[in-house]
Amino acid sequence: MRLILVRHGETRWNQENRVVGHTGIALNKNGRKQVARLALALKYEKVSAIYSSPLRRARETAAAIARGHRLEVVTDDALKEVDAGELEGLTFEEVMERYGDFLQEWMKDNPSLRMPGGESMTELQERTWPAAERIVREHPDGVIILVSHSLAILSIISRALGMRLSNFRRLRLSVASISILDFGERGVSLVLFNDTCHLESGG
Repeated sequence: MRLILVRHGETRWNQENRVVGHTGIALNKNGRKQVARLALALKYEKVSAIYSSPLRRARETAAAIARGHRLEVVTDDALKEVDAGELEGLTFEEVMERYGDFLQEWMKDNPSLRMPGGESMTELQERTWPAAERIVREHPDGVIILVSHSLAILSIISRALGMRLSNFRRLRLSVASISILDFGERGVSLVLFNDTCHLESGG
């Protein structure tokens, strides 16, 4: 079974380096171009189903991919990004100014540390991983596309590979990137990570 993990295309807040968790922000002009190229890159995959976070940026990305496969997108609340709480919409500079103590603790890689008024990485993984497991069980021989968000996808990859969640900050996912997990009798393999080569040309 192959699980293709896709991060949504760019939004204005991504461009402005703002924290974006549960806000339903749309793709920007560049993001729409990115997902058109993403859809083309995935057009010839023999996809059985497409799942998505219900947040707008993910749904728009999933819809662009789904058109090439004539599939309906299945949304799942468990695939949302981490709840950033009071940090939502702030720039990195504003987070440093207003939440310096939290940021110092965050840099210590404690996955149980909650964002002020929001979730921890541990809590995020406790909802994303069961959803990913269920999707894998329901499609044991298929190719599935799952469209989600940076930290949500990293939480799934970390759990699938048996990595400590405390290492999540060492991994980076670009917007409109593709990562692939293969699930087989011998376990799980990460066969592609943060691939963006489809964005480097017209398609």
